[in-house]
Amino acid sequence: MTENTSEKNITVNRKAQHEYFILQKYEAGIMLVGSEVKSLRQNRASLVDSFAAVESGEVWLYNANINVYDQASINNHDPVRKRKLLFNKSEIRKLIKATAEKGNTLVPLRLYFKGGKVKVEIAVATGKKKYDKREEIAKRDLNRELQRKLK
Repeated sequence: MTENTSEKNITVNRKAQHEYFILQKYEAGIMLVGSEVKSLRQNRASLVDSFAAVESGEVWLYNANINVYDQASINNHDPVRKRKLLFNKSEIRKLIKATAEKGNTLVPLRLYFKGGKVKVEIAVATGKKKYDKREEIAKRDLNRELQRKLK
């Protein structure tokens, strides 16, 4: 019996790449109810404006919007409830140490299925300043112009 380890993206937080310098990435499981998983199978989720935080030795995901599942009737979930992320203790210690440094935060980068389970890619990140964002946009434009000239 072989395990299917292929990954299928559900949603990607593109804003995170623009707003933050990514320092370290972690993979975590996430505790969900059945209607949330069914909604995720329909790609009905958004990570925009979501963040993670460590509270009393547990990591929680806030403001991640998983839309309600239409066929779930009265047993539906709250779309933006806080959800527990599943890390082992050593990873939680690393996250606590990383977020204790000034300016660091935990940002979800993407939600995806891996081997039938829903996973979240969390990053320790530092916010970019306005001039950093402008510099990045200028580099991207310059590269685009070079690619056009080479064609």
